[in-house]
Amino acid sequence: MRTAMARKANASTADSASRTLVLGIDDRGVIVQAGHNAEKVIGLEADALIGTRLYDLLDEGGDQIPAILEAVAEGQERTSVWRLHGPGDAVVTVQPMVGGTDLFAMVHLRVALSTTERFQDPARVRRALFDDQLTRFGSNLDLDLCTRALADVIVPHYCNVASIVLLESLVAADESHGEANGSAVLRRLALATDNHEPDWSATFPTGEVLVYPPGTPYRECLDRAAPVHLKHMTAEQAGRIADAWRRDPVRELLDDVSMVILPLIGKTGKLLGLMACTRTPGFRRFDAYDVEIGMEFASRAAIVIDNARRFSRERATALTLQRSLLPLRLSHPSSVEVKHRYLPGSKLVEVGGDWYESISLPGGRVALIVGDVAGHGVKAAVTMGRLRTALHTLANLDYPPADALHIVHELMTELGEQEPHFATCVFGVYDATTGTLEIASAGHLPPLLLRADGTPEYLELPDAPPLGVVGGNPIESREFAVEDGSMFVIYTDGLVESRGRDIDDGLDRLKGIFDPSALDRPMEDLAKACLAGVYDNVDRDDIALLIARLRRLPEDTRVSWTLPNELAAVRRARGLVRTQLDEWGLADLSYTAELLASELVTNALRYSPGPLEVRLLRERTLVIEVMDRSAALPRLRRAADDDEGGRGLLVVSEYARRWGTRRTALGKVVWCDLRLPGIDPDDTAFSEEWPGKKHHTDSFPLPRLPLDGLPDRGV
Repeated sequence: MRTAMARKANASTADSASRTLVLGIDDRGVIVQAGHNAEKVIGLEADALIGTRLYDLLDEGGDQIPAILEAVAEGQERTSVWRLHGPGDAVVTVQPMVGGTDLFAMVHLRVALSTTERFQDPARVRRALFDDQLTRFGSNLDLDLCTRALADVIVPHYCNVASIVLLESLVAADESHGEANGSAVLRRLALATDNHEPDWSATFPTGEVLVYPPGTPYRECLDRAAPVHLKHMTAEQAGRIADAWRRDPVRELLDDVSMVILPLIGKTGKLLGLMACTRTPGFRRFDAYDVEIGMEFASRAAIVIDNARRFSRERATALTLQRSLLPLRLSHPSSVEVKHRYLPGSKLVEVGGDWYESISLPGGRVALIVGDVAGHGVKAAVTMGRLRTALHTLANLDYPPADALHIVHELMTELGEQEPHFATCVFGVYDATTGTLEIASAGHLPPLLLRADGTPEYLELPDAPPLGVVGGNPIESREFAVEDGSMFVIYTDGLVESRGRDIDDGLDRLKGIFDPSALDRPMEDLAKACLAGVYDNVDRDDIALLIARLRRLPEDTRVSWTLPNELAAVRRARGLVRTQLDEWGLADLSYTAELLASELVTNALRYSPGPLEVRLLRERTLVIEVMDRSAALPRLRRAADDDEGGRGLLVVSEYARRWGTRRTALGKVVWCDLRLPGIDPDDTAFSEEWPGKKHHTDSFPLPRLPLDGLPDRGV
């Protein structure tokens, strides 16, 4: 009911769509107390009501009173509808009294105002509109909620029906104003009626994108950016609007109404939309003073709408930035399971400088990265985007963790000459074929490793300053042997440190989550446990969390051979590859795989001394690797017509899905891969939700801020 909405507005009962009388009764239903407004509500003076039974006030509904009194005696509240002498129907709530009072119950009678009383006193209408109303709907920065609340204030205090229409370009956050037939395209965001007749909502649906036709008062209001007052709309006028708009129901709905169409003009003088207010037949028609009141309200409401529109656009921009900077999907070998969480510290812009990565690398390896840029908000997010892109590129180029972080450190140092900033980062590479984990850290908190035997430990890494901080120890890496089923956890300081908690306590808490029982718990449960209790902390820092369950690839998916450095090794490699592919049921790939293997082996024999190793890896693709003792990396070039060599890598690049190189401690690896029949190499069961999406739902409401730039309220 609109009466409920009116009560929320804290307007006086004389200004709302109903009036309330409070009576006190004894256990027999006899009135012992009465409010001073009894005469206005039910037509009887308060003194005359004392000693009167409730039965005597009713035309209908008296048979309910015994049951209601019985329920109240048991401490229960009851609500019903009674037909009173004179005023008619009333919503009645009977509340039991407790605490030793002499009263048995309080009776609240809510009686709707008659049509002759609504909108009669412009001063009361003005007071009802401006007393605490702007604060109520203006503190919400969601554009849809703001306009709905605005409509619920106008109805019932100012009119019977109200419609809020804004420019589509503002709602859709489009910089340009779309136009159709010379008029701006608009969208109806809210419609309110005091009787909830379905004809209004069917004819003027909420959410409709529309263009008002020429010759209508709506179009006139938009063109002039001034109010349009139709004191009494005739059937002929309503018919012309219906014909121009090609909406026949408009003919009946607008017949004999009084209408005021108010423009919504923002702070800069820009037209935002309009507010159409209608009083139906039987109510006092709008006059010049009503138009003045409406324009004052519309000007203040436009400022609130403009604030909400600006915030909606800034928030959409921030979320788009966040979505573009964070990885949309995490890749990893099939034997590795990865789960992530991201939570920005700022609830206003909802972006931050923390990031994470899980990048599948050739040879059954995966790069696991978490970083933290100092600071908050958009500036930190932009710096984070630079670092993440740089590290992602270096990881795909197969730079070892320490070398990659050193290059990014140089980048941060160069950027710091223009604007000082720094970041911490931990970078690990897990090899699912050997079970080794190589990690480097630049000023970051220690990673947590829960070993397969149930022992949790924070890994000790060589000390190094944050990225962008000059001086200190060089960035170095350490290698750890990891048993199958172990869990690797990297995180930012927002997860373990806050104003109310010491970092050591946070580290102990995290270590307690990853106790031996965590080995058998679902990854999703562990991620939720890590972030339990942080959502309500308004002073939290940005949080990034990456949890990986590490397992080696099965033995039957990989095979390697050591070959001597002689020409016969080429023929030997082709035969070994052919035989192995037959065992794996991949004979259809033999011709191409043999060709690629022979080219890679030939390249190694030509430029590398000592023996070489050939490895086949069957994962989501068929990977062919040749390892030799030379540190010189080959490069792709196009041989001239008279060159005797230089075409091997060109053949590899043409027939392979991908190819690349990486250095090792003893030399280098040249690799390529082929698609496996019936397997999508990029299908790793990724979630389609973008990171952090769940943190921008209704479970985490928009901030409520003070009104920006509202003029002082007047009476």
